[in-house]
Amino acid sequence: MRLPALAAVLLVLSASAASAQRQLAAPLASPHARVAQTVGLTDLAVDYHRPAVGGRTVWGELVPYGEVWRAGANENTVFTTSTDIQVEGATLPAGTYGLHVIPTDGDWTVIFSTVSEAWGSYSYDPSEDALRVVVTPRAAPPKERLAYRFDAPDDDSATLVLHWAGREVPVRIGADTPAVVLASMERELRGVGGFFPEGWDQIAAYALDAGRRLDDALAWADRSVELRPGFGNRMTRAGLLDALGRSDEAAEARDAAYADASEEDVRTYARARRRAGDAAGADAALGRLGGRP
Repeated sequence: MRLPALAAVLLVLSASAASAQRQLAAPLASPHARVAQTVGLTDLAVDYHRPAVGGRTVWGELVPYGEVWRAGANENTVFTTSTDIQVEGATLPAGTYGLHVIPTDGDWTVIFSTVSEAWGSYSYDPSEDALRVVVTPRAAPPKERLAYRFDAPDDDSATLVLHWAGREVPVRIGADTPAVVLASMERELRGVGGFFPEGWDQIAAYALDAGRRLDDALAWADRSVELRPGFGNRMTRAGLLDALGRSDEAAEARDAAYADASEEDVRTYARARRRAGDAAGADAALGRLGGRP
């Protein structure tokens, strides 16, 4: 056979082989799932596939003890966090990670790998770990298909739980929400919000309530008052002076604020303090009016 003819035959055979390997879309034996949760301003998510028990013994057999497991099926189980977090007390930077575990009959090792696009754990390399933590599983009701969920979410924490085949694996997650919020507000104030007093007062009041960055917060309150003085931002400034131990200046600033305030100013401020969980501050403001609504 002449060389050009042979090349043509090989090309046809190669194309036929590639076509034979191409799969059309069909339901997966382990369906894809995703669970997400916001903690404060931190977005958390797990992207995974859900294997079934299917009458098999899972722990110690289908999923061997002492070996790295993808914590799901098919591609990597993928964990994403939009900000730096604490996982079981250890820092995990913002990013996307391959989630693996090493199950045992006792405690489990949970692994966050910097590689998140592998197939399962077959190419897992411990040198690519971002973090390892040890957690304690617990007995749970039977679960035919593996599932993840986030339990007890609040402003600064949640618990990620793997649940499958009569076992749950909880992983505690914490977020430094005040730091995240202040950083987010600072970025927003670089935009059009920075031209108005309300944003500067909001960030100063948030920092005061959180007890964070009080020197910066006083500068933010000063900026708000400079743009347009009002009862609310002047009271925020007075509160910051108190928090910084400058009580005489705080009292003077507070008296000056009340001297110029209308009754509606005071009631609006009191409602805002109550929404922020500062009932004492709300009552003190209303006390200046000689009573409560």
